[in-house]
Amino acid sequence: MVAVYNFLSAYEVLIYLVIILGGVFFWRWLWRTWKDWDGAVFGLERDISRKRFARSIGANAFWLALLLGTFIFISFIIPSMPPSTFIATPTVDLLVTPTGTISAEMAATLEARPSPQAEDYSDGCIPDKLTVTSPIPGESLSGIVELVGTVDIPRFGFYKFEVSPVGAEKWSTIYAGREVIQDDILGRIDTSELVPGDYSLRLVAADNTGKSLPACVIQIRVIGQEE
Repeated sequence: MVAVYNFLSAYEVLIYLVIILGGVFFWRWLWRTWKDWDGAVFGLERDISRKRFARSIGANAFWLALLLGTFIFISFIIPSMPPSTFIATPTVDLLVTPTGTISAEMAATLEARPSPQAEDYSDGCIPDKLTVTSPIPGESLSGIVELVGTVDIPRFGFYKFEVSPVGAEKWSTIYAGREVIQDDILGRIDTSELVPGDYSLRLVAADNTGKSLPACVIQIRVIGQEE
């Protein structure tokens, strides 16, 4: 599905152009066969012309179905699909499906590593193009937290948020979207589904060919639910 979406996004104009040119050919064929049938005098000639006219009607019906199908698929079906459909990596939606606890290996990694400085985890961010303004690097989080920032890159395709324990490089997708957003809510994270500790949160944006830019990464600290 990702490959189909990327192909249609990249060559939408060309696809419509080919279909329209094909339509010109089919409609010309229909007109000529109708004129031949209408002008036929002898029985055998009329029978042959009628069969040609019937075939041209079938070809034009196929062309019309192809045109309508392409239009509906590009304009209605693809936009109605959930953003996770276009993400090649496994998706874990923390707002819908509990992910359980992190493995003992991950937990040990969290306990063993000291908390680095927040600025060490701010990379790949581009002002006014790809940024996370809230939470701020190093902020302690609990409960459901809104993720605020900007995603506005050339030839925008989609974006996603991923989270991983610091140093573990085991990323899980927690949210995704396909709308250009300027300094507003990009998504949400339910920190109650994570074991308390230090995490890297990254914002990944891809263009309409599926090519991802370097991620905007910040460090956050998940604490227990406040009483």
